Amino acid sequence: MSAGLLIDQLSQFAGALRGRGLVVTADQTADMARSLRLVDIAKRSQAEASLQALTVTDPSHIPIFKEEFERFFHRLSPPMLVSRNPDKTESSSGASLGLRGSVGSEEFDSVSDRAGASAVETISKRDFSELDDDDLAEARRLIMTMLWHPTDYRTRRWARSPHGRRPDMRRTLRRAVGPEGDMMMMSWKERNRKQRPLVIIADISGSMEAYSDIFLVFAHAAQRRLRDVEVFTFSTHLSRITEEMRRRDTKAALQSAAARVTGWSGGTQIGEALAEWNRHWSRRLARGGPVVLILSDGWDCGDPELLRTEMARLARSVHDVVWLNPLAARETYQPLTRGMQAVLPHVDHLLPAASVSDFQGVVRILDSITGARP
Repeated sequence: MSAGLLIDQLSQFAGALRGRGLVVTADQTADMARSLRLVDIAKRSQAEASLQALTVTDPSHIPIFKEEFERFFHRLSPPMLVSRNPDKTESSSGASLGLRGSVGSEEFDSVSDRAGASAVETISKRDFSELDDDDLAEARRLIMTMLWHPTDYRTRRWARSPHGRRPDMRRTLRRAVGPEGDMMMMSWKERNRKQRPLVIIADISGSMEAYSDIFLVFAHAAQRRLRDVEVFTFSTHLSRITEEMRRRDTKAALQSAAARVTGWSGGTQIGEALAEWNRHWSRRLARGGPVVLILSDGWDCGDPELLRTEMARLARSVHDVVWLNPLAARETYQPLTRGMQAVLPHVDHLLPAASVSDFQGVVRILDSITGARP
């Protein structure tokens, strides 16, 4: 069996694990391929241990992994499990793969999943508006399996900690009364750490029809990865769909949100939507300095002065404003619409959001935002 077929079998194995509930990303699949170059694949225990370490994060998934690994290992043909180098000048772990000399390391670096490099190299970089139904389904899956590593920040509140650097004098003096009073035992405290809340506001007007659905998939992925996420949509008015998006199944969440929201593919009144958020939700949700993520192309049918005023008010009440504009992915794009001109002075990050690759950049920005409120 050729190296390409080994990669294909490994991709099928990753797809089978995903089908049974394990989260196996494209990057993890590439790591799995690279790991098999470091062990003796002819020894089942070594191959199984290396792949399990990269895919299993919950003990309940171990039986599933073992069952799928049995099928994967059974499909490997004998020539793949022995050295192709008769004089064995290379190490046994490298030679046993039968791959060195026949495939370069760059091929392993580009391995993704069953869709292979095509999913990463073509689908992930193509505009969502250009994808057919099958490619859109693959794009949704890639978004749902993206890895998030949000950074916690230190709050203003202090909490007891044995490893803190600030003395907790109140607790220390309280402990000084009683049997231990002859020897003062110091108590310490440090600032609490907290994950910054995320507020998502998605434009579902007619001009955003090609992107709003996939963005709600991204919002659902955020709900599953982060601790505190609020989701809103707007066209002519604002709708809160946080509870609907908390459903575990993505399809059920989107269907529930669609039933909840009115005004899909309608006109765009961004200023009115932000004014409604500022009036009814800001005091409740702006605590803790959230990051606000707004998806819109900036085409606004409302009053630009209202939009400018409400955007400034929103920016003052939150930590960061990240504006996602699908049109920003185009090389010739310039934010010249009156809506974008009104909001730009109050936006911390203006990012494209027209492909899976763009959303990976959004995740990196969200993961990097930390620090106390200004």
